[in-house]
Amino acid sequence: MLKKYQSNLTLTLLFTILIIYLLNSTIIINEFIDYTNLFITKLFPTTFIIYIFANLFVNYQIINKLEKTFKSKAPIIYIIIMSMISGFPSGPKYIKNLLNKNYIDLKTANYLTYFTHFPNPLFILGTVKNIINNQETAYIILISIILSNLLISITLPFPEQSIKTLPKFQTKSFSNILSQAIMDSLKISILIYGTSIFFYLISILITNYLNLPMYLYIPIIAFFDLTKGITLASLIKNELIQAIFIIAIITLSTISIHIQTKSILADTNIKYKNFLIGRVISTILSIIIFILIRSLLDIQ
Repeated sequence: MLKKYQSNLTLTLLFTILIIYLLNSTIIINEFIDYTNLFITKLFPTTFIIYIFANLFVNYQIINKLEKTFKSKAPIIYIIIMSMISGFPSGPKYIKNLLNKNYIDLKTANYLTYFTHFPNPLFILGTVKNIINNQETAYIILISIILSNLLISITLPFPEQSIKTLPKFQTKSFSNILSQAIMDSLKISILIYGTSIFFYLISILITNYLNLPMYLYIPIIAFFDLTKGITLASLIKNELIQAIFIIAIITLSTISIHIQTKSILADTNIKYKNFLIGRVISTILSIIIFILIRSLLDIQ
């Protein structure tokens, strides 16, 4: 009975949103175009190519080569490094991919889900740096987030993998592997774009109808969409508050990214709850680390 009520409520909300969209078609179209331009120019270039290379690396058995140095920890090292390079939500994507390919077991997958939520370094040192107009602060933000995740990784009990021998795959032709890598990269990019713009348009309608003051408008937009929320952080005048706000958006993450993560993990037994707990802990740690580094460097 509860599920029936939930279904009816969701259907009613979706129908209401659709009606509001139709009544505000001009705003929706303009915001849709603006957000699409933002996505194409700021987010898509920093993720699409990286996802292609990540797929190529796995298919050409880079993890098996890393095994010579890192032994059974090779898949874990690979996921952490690639998550740092790619940015979210690549962590859950790589975890699921290697779980499906039998490089890691479920226990290890759940362990990794806590702390593999990293921002793309190019996004922080490019887009974020331009917004806060301070390169040093951008580096401190990036370092703080990375350190917070690594602290979580060494604090949690390390799982003993049940998989002792890494699988070996017969390499297909490069053209086939590249085609599949491009398709996989497009799928995750479309998922990111679709969920982001869906929730962003909802936030636009909410703020448009409620006519909120700036101190409420910015957090609401950020709650629904990360890219636009960080862009609006330029309106915050105090640099410390601005930086903490950006860290909170990135580490706690937005509803669109949480939906993306749940979608990626939907057909696995990997616990989304671990991701959520990791986000809360990482947010607290990142802010503390950021403030400590600023104090040590005596930044006003």
